[in-house]
Amino acid sequence: MAYLQAAVECAMKVQEVIVRALAGKLTWLQAADILGRSPRSIRRLRWRLQHFGYDGLFDRRRQTPSPKRAPVAEVQRVLTLYRDRYQGFNVRHFHQLARRQHGVRFCYAFVKKALQSAGLVAQHHPRGRHRRRREPRPCFGELLHLDGSRHHWLALVPEQWLTLIAVVDDATKRLLHAELREGGESVAAIMTALRAVLERHGLPMALYTDRAHWAVHPPTSGSAPDRRRPTQVGRALARLGIEHILGYSPQARGRSERVNRTLQDRLVNELRVADIRTVAAANRYLHGRFLPAFNAEFARPPAAPTSAFVALGRVDLDQILCVEDQRVVGRDNVVTTGLVPLQLAKQPGRRTCAGLHVLVRRHLDGQHSVWFGSRCLGRFTPQGQPLRAA
Repeated sequence: MAYLQAAVECAMKVQEVIVRALAGKLTWLQAADILGRSPRSIRRLRWRLQHFGYDGLFDRRRQTPSPKRAPVAEVQRVLTLYRDRYQGFNVRHFHQLARRQHGVRFCYAFVKKALQSAGLVAQHHPRGRHRRRREPRPCFGELLHLDGSRHHWLALVPEQWLTLIAVVDDATKRLLHAELREGGESVAAIMTALRAVLERHGLPMALYTDRAHWAVHPPTSGSAPDRRRPTQVGRALARLGIEHILGYSPQARGRSERVNRTLQDRLVNELRVADIRTVAAANRYLHGRFLPAFNAEFARPPAAPTSAFVALGRVDLDQILCVEDQRVVGRDNVVTTGLVPLQLAKQPGRRTCAGLHVLVRRHLDGQHSVWFGSRCLGRFTPQGQPLRAA
């Protein structure tokens, strides 16, 4: 029977040490210390060398195949499946898909060792200094993480950059909302994600974000943010009664950063395997198949059974989740916002609107509305055409 090179070298070393002990050049205690064996094991090896010769020093268990050994054809099928279809998947993700879709029965540790032995997966060693993880909030909806990740999400369209807006619950690690956008982390994209979460779950207690341009106004580079001048998103959160918490380092936003890394690792590969090349198809796959499977795998029950989400009630999100600017009506009763002129109609009980300080709101659908206090002076299309009389 052919033995591995390591087994042959081990047997040669054992033979040399025992022969030197038999010749009186070593004591048996010294031989046991050199081989790292107990004196009883040395007596057994000496007996086997004397009765069976050099072959008796090999491990006899290697001469009989294990009845629990994995079938070679099945192992080869797993390796071929990873190499031909799932190249680039991490081992955990590949193992889940292989068990669910291809009937693979091997455990995760065996699959990982097989892929690493075949050179298909690199061995990663832990790195970085020790950090203490913050305990998650106990209640569902007590703290949400919102972040955007700019990445090549469509592997079949490698030249296209997309941004994934994701909202994660801190207590359950549940991905509440995720959507791919072409325009980056714009105010409209952030408010659209917030609206989806608010309409589905209600008002959370706090929102944790980074210091992006839509989140806070930094006076100068490297200085503290100016919380006295809220951004459009900050104004909307304040009106809704949601606390806005800012993160000052990637380590402070560890949960959202880990979710982004997991999404980049899994979603990109799944979109590639599903042959998806458009943003619309990617979002359909994301909402219909990926999010349910992701939450089933990673979500966990909260420490406290009570939900911290508060029902919206009669809150008009159209008038809160929008871009709001103060303007002065011109003498021709025209308000200009973003180079779009809005011609105000004659208002009942008022000869003219010239000189009024009004609020111009650009809503998420692109339409405009002009407000004087609680009174709407007009609603307009994205091009500035009046929709209906206020």
